[in-house]
Amino acid sequence: MLPLRSSLYECTVLHHRFSPKEHRFVYRIFLFAFDLDELPELHRRLPLFSHNRSNFFSFRDRDFFPTAEPLYNPTGQASGPAAPPRASGPASLKDRITAFLATRDIDLTGGRVVLVTLPRVLGYLFNPVSFYFCYDAAGTCVASLAEVTNTFKEMKPYFLGPETRVAGTSFTLRTPKHFYVSPFSDVDTAFDFTLRTPHERLSIQIDDYIGADRTLTSTLAGPRRELTGGRLAWFSLKYPAITLRIIALIHWHAALLWFRRLPWFAKAARAPDQRDLYRPHASIAHSAQGAASTAKLSVPSEAA
Repeated sequence: MLPLRSSLYECTVLHHRFSPKEHRFVYRIFLFAFDLDELPELHRRLPLFSHNRSNFFSFRDRDFFPTAEPLYNPTGQASGPAAPPRASGPASLKDRITAFLATRDIDLTGGRVVLVTLPRVLGYLFNPVSFYFCYDAAGTCVASLAEVTNTFKEMKPYFLGPETRVAGTSFTLRTPKHFYVSPFSDVDTAFDFTLRTPHERLSIQIDDYIGADRTLTSTLAGPRRELTGGRLAWFSLKYPAITLRIIALIHWHAALLWFRRLPWFAKAARAPDQRDLYRPHASIAHSAQGAASTAKLSVPSEAA
C-alpha cells in the first residue's frame, strides 16, 4: 500500500487583538491537509472518513470554493483586478480550482492541490479559513488561496498568485477585506496574509490592518502528523466535535468583547462594503442595494 501524501496537522491557534482594547486567546485544534487527488483513496482506507457521503468525518466537494454559484457584489466594483466569467461548475473541487487558475494563466495540468481545512464533523461544518496550496507538474507551489468563512456561512476567497511568492516557500498579500468577519472589525480594513507551504510544520499568519496600524493578529502553527485510521480515531476523542467547539469559542469571545463594551456594528449597516463573496446572508442579499453578480468571478488579489 503506497503512503499517503495527505496528512494531519496538530496546531495551536492564537488570536490577539491590540485595539481598541487588548484581548487574547489560544486554543488547540487539528486540521487535515487533503491532497485532493487522494480523496477517493482516503474514502477507501479510512473507516471514519467519507468523500461526498455521510460519516464521522465527511468531505463534500460542494462545501468549498463554490465558483459555479452567483458572486455577491452590490456595487459592481471588484475588490481586486478584473477577472474572467465565473466557472461553469465542474463537478470536482480540484476541477474548479484548476479552471480558476487557468483564468489566471496558471497551468495546473499534471499538478496537485493540497487543501488545509476541516471536513464536516458529525455532519457539522465550520472553517474560519481554509487554505489551498497549488502545485504544478514540477512540484512547485505556484499559487495559494485563502477561503474565509464567517459565522453567517458566507464565503470569500482571496487569491495569492505567483507574484506574491517570497523565498520560494511563502506567499504574502495585503488586500482590502470587504467582508464581515466580526462585529468588532470594520469591513473597510485590510487583511495581511502570510502563508507558508506546509511541510513538516504548518505556519500561517493573518493580520488585520487599519491603515498602517495592526489591530489584530491570528496565527496557526503546528507539526505534521501521519494520517491513519488509528490517529483519526484518537483525534476524534482528543478533539471532540471540533467544528462545533470552534464556533462556540468564537461566540464566547465575542460575548466577552461585547461585555467589555467594544464598539461594534451590525452586518446590514455596511452591506455595500461587503463584496465579491459567495452565499450572501439574507441581511445583505435582500437589501435594497444588494445584487448578486452572475457575470464575474473576481477574487481579490491586489495589494492594498
